[in-house]
Amino acid sequence: MSAVTEWLEHSFAPRMSKVNNNVWVLTLKDSIMQILPFIFLGSVFVLLSVARDYATWLPDFQVPFGWTMGLVSLFVAFLIPFNLMEKKRLRKQRLIAGLSSVSLFLIIITPEVVADGKPGFGNSALGAGGMFVAITAALFTGWVMSMFGRFSFFKEDSALPDFVRAWFDAMLPIAVVVLTGWAVVDLLTFDLYNTIVTALMPLQKVMQTPWGFAFWMFLHCALYSMGISGWVLEPIQKPIFLAAVTANMAGTATNVVTAETIYSAYLWIGGVGATLPLVLMLARSRSTRLRALGRASLVPAAFNINEPVVFGAVVWNPMLMIPMWLQGLILPIVVWLFTKVIPLAPVPTRLFDLWYVPYPISTWLTTSSGRAIVLAVVVFVVAASLWYPFFRAYEKQIVAAEKAEMTETAAS
Repeated sequence: MSAVTEWLEHSFAPRMSKVNNNVWVLTLKDSIMQILPFIFLGSVFVLLSVARDYATWLPDFQVPFGWTMGLVSLFVAFLIPFNLMEKKRLRKQRLIAGLSSVSLFLIIITPEVVADGKPGFGNSALGAGGMFVAITAALFTGWVMSMFGRFSFFKEDSALPDFVRAWFDAMLPIAVVVLTGWAVVDLLTFDLYNTIVTALMPLQKVMQTPWGFAFWMFLHCALYSMGISGWVLEPIQKPIFLAAVTANMAGTATNVVTAETIYSAYLWIGGVGATLPLVLMLARSRSTRLRALGRASLVPAAFNINEPVVFGAVVWNPMLMIPMWLQGLILPIVVWLFTKVIPLAPVPTRLFDLWYVPYPISTWLTTSSGRAIVLAVVVFVVAASLWYPFFRAYEKQIVAAEKAEMTETAAS
């Protein structure tokens, strides 16, 4: 075990930290985080739409939902190159890069919108369904703009005003982006939209399996137990989760693996790794230090914020890292078993990205099912049983250390 811990600490974790701090990865993470207010607000509109089932006099909140969640891909297409130029200190190109990316994204999705026969703003390609396409368009635009970042048609001592030079200098990279999209989509009649979606379909399909679900949750727990935020995975999982829950909302709920299932309905009670049971154990610990940590972590844990307990007790502590990994492997299988194999509880069919709402309130809001609350309780019990033996062993060590420290202090 010590050899594994040493490898993780000195080899794996530093490499993951480099990935986490790469300018392209940071740009993706920041851009997706910046659209979260629109996703949160979309969640509120979904809840209000549910209320309309009981109060028919309420307006149709699916309309403002379309103007928030329904445009997230468009927002991402703008933000990624905008933020990339900011991070690469090419601030003059920020707006041009963002707008060029939006233009390219719209070129790519035009055939999809026309074939669908719906007004543009009602097309799923502009919402969650086009997220990966938007990211692809944005990354290409960012690369082109970076290549031309220091380029200028004019010498430094040119008599032309700076803003005029900036106009002409921006025309070349804009032309490269727009003409590339036009040539591929229109002149070559290549269905770039569905090619990108199809290329990423295997990843989405793997995620929607019990083994893919367990692996992805284990990866979250393993990274978090080393102090690496799961936000590093957000550029990959967020488009998948949004597309999955959008499909659930549109028809039969077949996609178990969504943010709603993981963060709100069943899985991460108290935060990633289902740490609320651990916090409750710590709050009643025989160790003074652990008891203080547990009590300080209670209120945040109730709102699924678990940084205090994770960084206070779990990170790089093999005694508690192992049960956190087990949570990632076992709890997804439990949720899958009782939603897909034995349909005890329903798969969430509502967008609900308000992950800080306490359980089981969030469970009810995402499912309106008493059976769902039963499954949340089952998950809590299983999580507690996984934490308990490791917690007791760790507590025994800390209590012994505290007694030895007290004896040493008394002797001195």
